[in-house]
Amino acid sequence: MAKPNEEKSLIIIKPDAVQRNLVGEMISRFERKGLKLIGMKMMSIEDAILEEHYAHIKDMPFFPGVRNYMKACPVIVMAIEGINAVSAIRLLVGPTKAWEANAGTIRGDFSLSKQSNLVHASDSIENGEAEIKRFFKHEELFNYSKIDTDFIYAEHKE
Repeated sequence: MAKPNEEKSLIIIKPDAVQRNLVGEMISRFERKGLKLIGMKMMSIEDAILEEHYAHIKDMPFFPGVRNYMKACPVIVMAIEGINAVSAIRLLVGPTKAWEANAGTIRGDFSLSKQSNLVHASDSIENGEAEIKRFFKHEELFNYSKIDTDFIYAEHKE
């Protein structure tokens, strides 16, 4: 049974994070927060998926640079679930302009760029659902219980 305010978000660990060996550090931050990993894979992103994912900027003059950056090496995509997951994840990663990110956030600790900002995180519940469907097949997502849920979400017990 879904808990109140349970949400899903897509995370993309971008090429700069993969190249800089930050994958484990980033995954551990989401896990330590108490979020549940429900899907994960390494992949090369094809042009069609990039154009769909970045539809809001695909006609901009800088999009070819974004496409080349996202295709520089494989990325890690993750589907994450939790109560108020979207806002919790956005706090963990920090703002898109990494130089504005607070210390303690992923971008604040490891990035100074807008484009090479290490990570994508869904910006809304609706986008989280749509983005997960874009990158994962249904059978690549897992529904399971975690033994620490009652301790993480104590005030949300039913």
